[in-house]
Amino acid sequence: MSSLLFLLILILIVNILSVQYSYAQKSTISAVFVFGDSTVDTGNNDYIPTISRGNFPPYGKDFENHQATGRFSNGRLVTDFVVEFVGLKKNLPPYLDPSLTIEDLMTGVCFASAGAGFDPLTSQIGMCLTQSQQLDLFKEYKVKMEAAIGKERTDDLVRRAGYLVSSGTNDFSFNYYGPLPIRRKDYPTIAQYKQFQWQLVEQFLQGLLDEGAQKIGVVGLPPIGCLPAIITLNSKNPIFGRECNDTYNALARDVNQMLETNIKTLERPGTKIVYADIYTPIINMVEQKTQYGFEESHKGCCGTGLIEADFGCNPKSPLCDDVLKYVFWDAFHPTEKGYRIIFDSLKPLIRNNLA
Repeated sequence: MSSLLFLLILILIVNILSVQYSYAQKSTISAVFVFGDSTVDTGNNDYIPTISRGNFPPYGKDFENHQATGRFSNGRLVTDFVVEFVGLKKNLPPYLDPSLTIEDLMTGVCFASAGAGFDPLTSQIGMCLTQSQQLDLFKEYKVKMEAAIGKERTDDLVRRAGYLVSSGTNDFSFNYYGPLPIRRKDYPTIAQYKQFQWQLVEQFLQGLLDEGAQKIGVVGLPPIGCLPAIITLNSKNPIFGRECNDTYNALARDVNQMLETNIKTLERPGTKIVYADIYTPIINMVEQKTQYGFEESHKGCCGTGLIEADFGCNPKSPLCDDVLKYVFWDAFHPTEKGYRIIFDSLKPLIRNNLA
């Protein structure tokens, strides 16, 4: 009887494990390529002259070997969870890392750059790679792969890959509503600037399609008004009156609606472009924090949690006692736990459309 019970338990365990890993085994995706800003930059800014970096402690304190890789969080990002979910590798490396092998490159890389936006002026302000430069790096990647594995295999790899684009927040928070009035002079109303931004999004996606991309996920904006730094900069009482800014959140919802509606018009035969909603999971974490085990949703874990990011969150910065109780790591970016929850909300989209 005990032997039969043991056998049944063993069969149950095997079945559970097979279900857990069956998706990765069935996945036909060849690689994942990522473009965008600091929410998805896995370390490219480590290799360019910029102050927008996260390659020093306490960034990465919960990453493998406590390594500060350039990811703007205490640990892994959504895109790391994505490549693991589809069975490619555990983490997505930055393309500019000179130590990458052909094998590393074959299963996907990140071209994103912290501080970037669709608007090239945003990237100039942030001293980082523009979206156009990121696309140029992808073209360079293709040339490099053709030399290594041949054009036919490279074309197949590119065709079967999944693409994620996550950018736009900096265009509004640092550029249009930032200290420099350049874009506000060029586009006196926010409606005009949104239309300008869509033209830039369209241009980038058309370029990606021209290079052979067939499955693209376009990530929407987060609730910008709930980012701790935005609360601080736009609150009459930034210490005790910390609430999400409704104006910024309404703007994010409008832009997301524009993206969700317009990207479908860019699809070509054999291609798929889908909208990825991150607004909902983040606003849920902020407004219903206790349901996710959080205690703080309006401040970051690093420093005061009110304004620090990049070099403002550094080895001398005090940290919160328990990062698992915080939605945000610094004043702009979620914790690894926050990113994991965002990823979990995107799983069905990834499974059904990108992999």
